[in-house]
Formats: sequence, C-alpha cells, structure tokens
Amino acid sequence: MQHTAVLIPGDGIGPEVSDAAVQVVAAAGATITWDTCQAGLSAIEAGASAVLPEVTLKAIKRHQIALKGPCTTPVGEGFTSVNVALRKQLNLFGAVRPVRTMPGVGTRYSDCGVDIVIIRENTEGLYAGIENQISAGVVTSLKVVTEAASRRIARFAFQYAASRGRHKVTVLHKANIMKLGDGLFLRCAQEEAQRWEGRVAFESLIIDAGCMRLVQAPDRFDVLLCENLYGDVLSDLCAGFVGGLGVTPGANFGENEMAVFEAVHGSAPDIAGQNKANPLALIMSAVMLLRHLAQSTNDEACTAAANRIRDAYNGCLLAGEATTDLGGSLGTRAFADAICMRLA
Repeated sequence: MQHTAVLIPGDGIGPEVSDAAVQVVAAAGATITWDTCQAGLSAIEAGASAVLPEVTLKAIKRHQIALKGPCTTPVGEGFTSVNVALRKQLNLFGAVRPVRTMPGVGTRYSDCGVDIVIIRENTEGLYAGIENQISAGVVTSLKVVTEAASRRIARFAFQYAASRGRHKVTVLHKANIMKLGDGLFLRCAQEEAQRWEGRVAFESLIIDAGCMRLVQAPDRFDVLLCENLYGDVLSDLCAGFVGGLGVTPGANFGENEMAVFEAVHGSAPDIAGQNKANPLALIMSAVMLLRHLAQSTNDEACTAAANRIRDAYNGCLLAGEATTDLGGSLGTRAFADAICMRLA
C-alpha cells in the first residue's frame, strides 16, 4: 500500500535528522512518498512571510499526516512558535509522548523498566496565552478549561490506552486548589473512566504528589493524562528517566486521524551541519507514524516496518553503535547506516 506524508525537515540539525529518518524508513521497506514542505527559520529564509506557510498547512490538511524535524522560531515581533501555530491551525488537541527504558542507554532508572505514555491536552489551559497587564507590575494569565476539550482528551486517553493494551490511566490535577478549572478536568476524566470500568483502570493524583511518586517509582505508572502545562512539564521530567529528549518521540493528534509526528528536542544550531546530531528521536517518531498508518489504513506492512526499525535501533544501542550523546562514537549518518545495516 502506497502512502504519502508531509515531511518538514525544519532547520538547524533538522535536515540531518530528517534525512536519517527518511533513509531508515525506506530501508525498512515502508512505501511512503514524502511531500517536503518548509517551516520555521528555513521557511523565512526561503522567502515565506510566516514560520508556518499556508502551503505547508494545506499539504498537511490534504495528506492528514506529517513528520516534522525541529524548527527554529526567529526571535522578534510577529513570529509565533511553529509548534503552537500547528496545534492551533490544525486543532491538534492531543499530544502523545511515550517514554521507555532504552536498551544500552544507562540512567539512574534503568532497573525500573520505565514505560510511560504522557497524554497532554494541547489547546487550552494556561497555554491559551490570554494575558493582561492590569497595572504596573501586575499581570494576569487566564487558565482556560472547557468541558468539551476536557472530555475530548479524556476520551482520547482511554481509547489510546485500550487500543495499545495499556492497563491504567492516571489523571494528574490540582483540583484541591483550582476547584473549578482543574475540578472540571478531573470530573470529565472520572466520568470517562466509568465507561471503561473493567477494561482500563483509573486513578487520580494531585500533581505535586504525583511528581514525587513518579520520581520514587516511575514503573508504577502507565498512561498519564494531563492538562496543557502539567503535560508539558511532565513530558520532560519523564524523558529524564530514560536518557533525555534524544530518545523520546512525540506526536500531536487531531480529529479525523490527522497527526503530526515530531522530535521534541530543539534545533541545536550550534552543531548543525557537523554530523553530530542524534537522529533517534525523529526515527522513533517515524515508527509512531508507521504504527498510526497501520492502524488507520489496516496496512500490516507498516506494522512490520515499524517493528523492524524498533528492533534495529534497539540492537544498535545494545551493541554500543550510537551517537556520542548516547555513549557511542558514531555521527548522524553512520548511526543511520548502522540501523539500516540491521534492516538489510
């Protein structure tokens, strides 16, 4: 089955890690045609007036799926973050960040067998960006919580858990203090949990206590359901359990199967073009893309390709064939080549 997906290489190290991901996907036998579009600083340098050009948005809407490398938002007035613009323009309401202990990547939590998925509401909360200066030295930030968005992300979290054989959803909140806003989010999660009783377990934790328990025993958690700000913080916290942002993929889901898969690390312009970047996070995001295609189109070949890529990079890590940030000595291209050798 032939598929077409948008590829946004990004800028900084983006083109290097994107090339590596495309190379690995092709070596695994996945038949994907890439519609390459620009975003971020590279779009501005190419003459676009916005970091997220309309032609890029139209391509994603047409194909319903994209793989995005890291993008730089130029410093200055008038430029909105590429990630924020994508979420708003495409209504990508659900961020998914899986983190798991990686073979050969040693951390303080390696013995725990961490395997957590953070699901974050992506469209509102404090990140709605509604701020006002009331008077000199006094600023208010409005936290927006709606029942529609809260129910939507709760439904998504339980559906995600059930479809991937996950056993428990934990909602993290501060409803003891923000009784209306976080209280609404919690209530929606509780009511959705009732629909899955006997199939997916449910628990709720106050966010500060939940963070303590995460640090103490991350292996007791499965799927974390969070509003926007909490999900952003916990995504990076949990990435620290398994080796950092270089080994954590990411995805943003919208309505009607629309999805954008991305590396969540920065564009690292200081090492751009030096063949030093670790492409694993974007390769892992490409594996998520393949699994999404398999689920949405019933293409078993995508599942097979995803499994082969996962086994190949796991094998590389176990053998010490990795980039320097993961304890190896390979450059970007050599690491991609090593994965491809295991796919041959």
